[in-house]
Amino acid sequence: MSETRTLPLALICLSLFVSGCSIHSSKAEWITDALGSIRDGRYPRIVAISYWNEVWENEDGSISDLTVNSSAEALEAFQTGIADDIFISEIVYSSDSQKILPPSSGIYFSAYPDFGDSEDTVTLERIQDFEGLAGKQVAWVYFSNNWVDGIKFPQEAVKTIHDYGRQPFIRMMTLSSYERICPDTLYTLQRIIDGDFDEELKTWADDAKAVGFPLMVEFGTEVNGEWFPWNGTWNGGDTLTGYGDPTEPDGPERFRDAYRHIIDLFMGQGVENVTWVFHVNSENIPDESWNRMAAYYPGDDYIDWIGISAYGAQTPKEAHQDWLLFSEIMDASYPEFAAISGNKPLAVLEFGVVE
Repeated sequence: MSETRTLPLALICLSLFVSGCSIHSSKAEWITDALGSIRDGRYPRIVAISYWNEVWENEDGSISDLTVNSSAEALEAFQTGIADDIFISEIVYSSDSQKILPPSSGIYFSAYPDFGDSEDTVTLERIQDFEGLAGKQVAWVYFSNNWVDGIKFPQEAVKTIHDYGRQPFIRMMTLSSYERICPDTLYTLQRIIDGDFDEELKTWADDAKAVGFPLMVEFGTEVNGEWFPWNGTWNGGDTLTGYGDPTEPDGPERFRDAYRHIIDLFMGQGVENVTWVFHVNSENIPDESWNRMAAYYPGDDYIDWIGISAYGAQTPKEAHQDWLLFSEIMDASYPEFAAISGNKPLAVLEFGVVE
C-alpha cells in the first residue's frame, strides 16, 4: 500500500513553474482585474482611466509589449472589460467650455496609443488603430511634448487630435536628452523657478491659448519616481537648508514652486483653456519619508485633476519574478493617492502589463 504524501507549497510552486504552468496571473487576468476593480468602485474617486499601449525593445534585446493585443486572450479581456457602459468617451466641459470636468456618471476611457519611442509622433492612424482594437472611442489622447529640441507648443499634434474629435492631453517633458540623464543639465527645477525659460514658456502659453479649445496639460510626470530629472532626489532631496522653507525638504519644495511658476506664468498670459494635472507614481521611489506623493502637490488652487501610474510587470524579466495584480498595486497606493486632495477628481493616467 503506497503512502499518500503532501508536498510542501514551495515544491508545488517549483514543479508548476518548471512544467510550464505559471503560478503567476496572466496578462488577460491582470487586465480583467484592473478594469473590474475600477468598474466595481473599489477605488471610488477614480473617474478616468488611460491605458498605456506601447511596445519597446530593452537593452538586453527582449521586447516589452504592453499593447492590448499582445495575445488573443489579452485583447479579449480588454475588449470585454471596456465594453461595459460605465466606461465612457464623451468629455464633460465647464459651462464656459474651458476646463475638463469629471463625468456626472461613469468613468472616462482614454489611452496613450503608442506614438513611437519619443512618445510624440502623433498620427491619426495610431489613434484609429487603438480604438479599433478597443472597440470604443477614447475620451482623451495622451502624448509627450519633449523639450529636447526646445520649448515649443505641439501645434500639429494637438490639431490632429482635436480635428478627430478627441481631447488632447499633453505631457510637458522637461528633458534635454532622450537618455533621461538625471539630473538634467539644462532644464533644472531651479532654472524654471528663476525664470530662465519664461520667454519660451510665454510663447508656449500664447500658442495654447490661441488654439481656442480646451487642453489638458501635466508637468512632472511620475514625480515621486527617480527615473525622471524632476524628482526630488535630483533637486535637493531631503536637505532643508538649500532652498526655501527650512522646514520643508528641498527636492519636493523645488518641484512645487517650479510647477506653480509655470501655472502662474500661464495665468499671467490669460490662458484659461488648460486643465492642469498632477501625476504621481503608485510607488514612492526612493521609499523615503520626504518622497511622499503629497509633498510634491502644488495645491488645490493650482491643480484641476490628480493622476497616478499603476503598472504591473513591464519587462519579460519582471514578469518571471514577482507578479502583482493591478488591484494589489492600487490597494497599497490608493489611500496615499486619494489623500493628496480631498476634492479633486482622480484618474489612472497610465496602466499596463506585459504577458
